[in-house]
Amino acid sequence: MQLLKIAEISGRIILKSGLHIGAGDLEMHIGGTDNPVVKNPYTNEPYIPGSSLKGKVRSLLEMRSGLMGETKGSPVGKSILQKNLSEQARSEACKILKIFGSSGAETDENDEIGPTRASFADSYLTVESRLLASENNLPLTEVKSENSINRISGTAQNPRFTERVSAGLSFNFSITLKELDIDSNDDLVDFLLQGLKLLEYDALGGSGSRGYGRVEFEFADPDLKVRFSKTLPISN
Repeated sequence: MQLLKIAEISGRIILKSGLHIGAGDLEMHIGGTDNPVVKNPYTNEPYIPGSSLKGKVRSLLEMRSGLMGETKGSPVGKSILQKNLSEQARSEACKILKIFGSSGAETDENDEIGPTRASFADSYLTVESRLLASENNLPLTEVKSENSINRISGTAQNPRFTERVSAGLSFNFSITLKELDIDSNDDLVDFLLQGLKLLEYDALGGSGSRGYGRVEFEFADPDLKVRFSKTLPISN
């Protein structure tokens, strides 16, 4: 098993709607929000964790593959390769495992998958977004109030306040992808682009069904930009 090269897929993530990736704060402050977004502790600027991007792209590719029925909703692991899968399902499972990895407990000496190929970096605000906010005295986040409505009385119930990163801001993203000699028959870059395209049709972060987290990917490499524009995430 030999490393041949490391490719970088980079560019900008542009927010088409407000984005909420929670910070997981357990303490509620007076005058604060119920659901703050994750922020850099040194700059207090919102960012997109690489784990959030990786996890959502992986889950969408697993959903597309049809393997969720085999795993009962758990992430695809190497043990699934022992099942009686169709050729297409096995190919998709191998690509998912190669790109995103699996539990170290599943490693064996005759491993046909190898190490995790992709590394998703945290995405930080672009210089353009910082300047836009600074020059126009605009906040980087907004607090959106929501509630549920009683279907009979029509009155609002259970108010909550959710912090979102403002639409229109952009973040630099970078994904590195290792290519090994055992990957000669797999186009892992194309497979990963399909996952990113699926994410454009879906949503990143929480509350996607309510319009949060709509994003657009803009690639630094012109060739990748053209390739991505022609990518069909689900073949007919």
